[in-house]
Amino acid sequence: MLKKAVTVRQIQNLDKTAIHRIGIPSLVLMENAGKAVAAEVKRHIKGRERPRVCIICGLGNNAGDGFVAARHLLEAGVETAVYLIGKGRHLKQDAAANYQILKKLKYPVKEIGMARGLFLRDVAGADVVVDAIFGVGLNRQVRDPFRGVIELINNHAKKVIAVDIPSGLDGTTGKVYGICVKADWTVTFSCMKKGFLQNQGPRHVGKVIVADIGIPKKLVNSK
Repeated sequence: MLKKAVTVRQIQNLDKTAIHRIGIPSLVLMENAGKAVAAEVKRHIKGRERPRVCIICGLGNNAGDGFVAARHLLEAGVETAVYLIGKGRHLKQDAAANYQILKKLKYPVKEIGMARGLFLRDVAGADVVVDAIFGVGLNRQVRDPFRGVIELINNHAKKVIAVDIPSGLDGTTGKVYGICVKADWTVTFSCMKKGFLQNQGPRHVGKVIVADIGIPKKLVNSK
């Protein structure tokens, strides 16, 4: 895909066009996004003996990408701890669908509030931590419990891969909403985001990988 940079509104309109005008199901795009994240995680843990991964999910669609990534890693035999900030019943529709898939496969998803000590151990012990807390739609200051989780990631994670955007960063301006995950790599979808290239963006995104999630090139090129 092109390495062109777009605003949050442009990428949101691109997704809506692909889903509603072209007819690509949103769950298909989420599946492709999560699979791309899992592939990047696998690349970084390749050759490690008994690698460990920790995936941290919020309550929006970014969490759904995280659940998909978790499923692909677990199916590949990678030891993967999956955490949810909040309650499963509060997840958005597509994220909730992938959350239920994990549950039906008997893969545990832990709620951070109920397992904080275990969570800290899993973050610090993971070879890679995956940030699937907030997506590009964030437009407000980060408050607890999310703020505390991001602080913990920044203080204790060895390596971090952000899903689409580091949580806490504005995808258009590159400004931080009080606190932001410091990623080593960001797997972003379809296009680079303008916020990655300005203000505080470059200090938080790490190396950016632009992943094709199945949106037709004709649409991407029109942005």
